[in-house]
Amino acid sequence: MRAVSEQRAFGGVQGVYAHPSDACGCEMTFGLYLPPQARDGKVPLLWFLSGLTCTHENAMVKAGAQAHAAEHGIALVFPDTSPRGAGVPDDPAFDLGQGAGFYVNATQDPWAEHFAMWDYIAEELPALLFHRFPLETELQGITGHSMGGHGALTIAMAFPERFAAVSAFAPIANPVRSAWGQKQLRAYLGPDTARWAPHDATLMMHDTGFPGPVLVDQGGADPYLELLMPEALAAAMAARRQPGAFRIQAGYDHSYFFVASFIADHLAFHAEAMAD
Repeated sequence: MRAVSEQRAFGGVQGVYAHPSDACGCEMTFGLYLPPQARDGKVPLLWFLSGLTCTHENAMVKAGAQAHAAEHGIALVFPDTSPRGAGVPDDPAFDLGQGAGFYVNATQDPWAEHFAMWDYIAEELPALLFHRFPLETELQGITGHSMGGHGALTIAMAFPERFAAVSAFAPIANPVRSAWGQKQLRAYLGPDTARWAPHDATLMMHDTGFPGPVLVDQGGADPYLELLMPEALAAAMAARRQPGAFRIQAGYDHSYFFVASFIADHLAFHAEAMAD
């Protein structure tokens, strides 16, 4: 692993690091913010998974999370959203290929060789982080935006023992029924829709739910509401009586202005869950 950059921020260090990935078969890059408390020992870790077209940099620069992370003594990791590079397959569309890994392990050509984002986020990157940095393995939370919200919810429900809490900003909530999901899941996983179900937050909420608290914020003026299908996830949470909250934020859209407006709430939410 090599340090691309390390810069002082709110008493801590915002770093960017690159490493060869066995899961993705290419070099991967991630951002990691260590709060000032990390100088004295291990700190909790909050994952932030980003959305379509994003790299590690979008949330790292635009979400405004570092100041709140420093206040609560929480580290933040900002992974990339897909494998990248000249040898990695891509698609002309913005919502498939590089920048659109969808947090699944692809089984279909030409994607299968590199697009193993589930394994990268769930196994490879955690092993690297906890080996290299002062992070507390028993205190983790996960959040994400849009495609990353989908990833955060599905990964949290697949590994409930790992995360104290999960939150999401405008997640792709029901991808097996949405054009943002059907296209990618068919391309990456093939036509058997039974293979799609473990990557649908609404179906997982119906089937298993999450043992800890869940917080979802959705902009009421989001132009992608028909693609995100928030009502499906809200209904599933209500039917299960899932601990947590699903909030519609009137007038907010899908942008990072929306994320930055409520990131303090999400940091406080995860800090409280990890303190219990």
